[in-house]
Amino acid sequence: MVLSDDTKTSSENGSEIDRERKAFDDTKAGVKGVVDAGVVNIPRIFIRPPGELAEELTTHQGKLQAPVIDLDGIRYNKLEDIVDQVRAACETWGFFQVINHGVPLHLMEEMIEGVRKFNEQDVEVKKQFYTREPTRNVRFYSNFDLYHSRTASWKDTLAIFTSGTKSLEPNELPKVCRDTIMEYIKEVSKLGETLFEILSMALGLKPEYLNDMGCFNIYGFTCNYYPHCPQPELTLGAKRHSDPSFLTILLQDQIGGLQVFYENQWIDVNPISGGLVVNIGDFLQVISNDKLKSVDHRVAANVHATSRVSVACFFTGHATETQKPFGPIKELISEENPPVYREFLVGEYFSKFFSKELEGKSAGLKLFEV
Repeated sequence: MVLSDDTKTSSENGSEIDRERKAFDDTKAGVKGVVDAGVVNIPRIFIRPPGELAEELTTHQGKLQAPVIDLDGIRYNKLEDIVDQVRAACETWGFFQVINHGVPLHLMEEMIEGVRKFNEQDVEVKKQFYTREPTRNVRFYSNFDLYHSRTASWKDTLAIFTSGTKSLEPNELPKVCRDTIMEYIKEVSKLGETLFEILSMALGLKPEYLNDMGCFNIYGFTCNYYPHCPQPELTLGAKRHSDPSFLTILLQDQIGGLQVFYENQWIDVNPISGGLVVNIGDFLQVISNDKLKSVDHRVAANVHATSRVSVACFFTGHATETQKPFGPIKELISEENPPVYREFLVGEYFSKFFSKELEGKSAGLKLFEV
């Protein structure tokens, strides 16, 4: 007897979906490979559950805009004002954009174009980088949580890890964007150092405090490629989540799609020419004892004919074999303001975060509450 979809058991449906995930993964062509095949109806592994789709119809889409902070004032004795703006943004939104930040515009444009070239080159060249092997410093894949999520996201990722038990060698990077990536890492690192000094002051600490703690160390980049989606209302480019980092600096092209959850509504983080998006990660919420907020965000599926590109830089502190514990900063806790979280190791946090699908802040922060 042939079972219809309606009469199949959940176990049988689950097995079929697992096979479809494996078949998709085995192509090593990612979501772009699905698009290049000319699909009109997206595969069911990408379709969100009915409950989520129904909820989307009642969720308000707000017209507010995340704060924009001009860092050029640092040169004109306006540092105190900038610290106040950053503090206000981080205590409420958890997101802000920076302009006049020192990363050259031409390098930002070259980085976007380099990621685009990598994804749009011959698929056989890309396949050489396709892996889920955690020991590889450079990995191309689609959906890190493909095998333990309810639905896959409509994006492909080139992930680059810059620290750990071995350092990143330039020849590990794709030739098509190698030089640009190395230069961008250098420049965004300078910006990260400046931002951590500002954040230290925003917390009432010495400027060097967070950098001295080790928060500044970069662990990785994700270069994300979001192809056009023929049914964007059924899926997402990236599911709702908060970041397992102290701080994230995001470069995005002008297509848009990033949304932050603020005051119970999804707000578009519209691209600004020459701007970079900055958001507080879970780790900084922990060590600030909830003073600074890590907030949920997502990426809508791409409705445009042109693919969307973004590059996220994650400052995650020590993620090596010689890890040190992080917890609420002693200067920020008292009898009136007791610790909200216990100490944790970055590796411990990662193991919990990456072993389950993205599902908002419950995927990480709540696991470490006192």
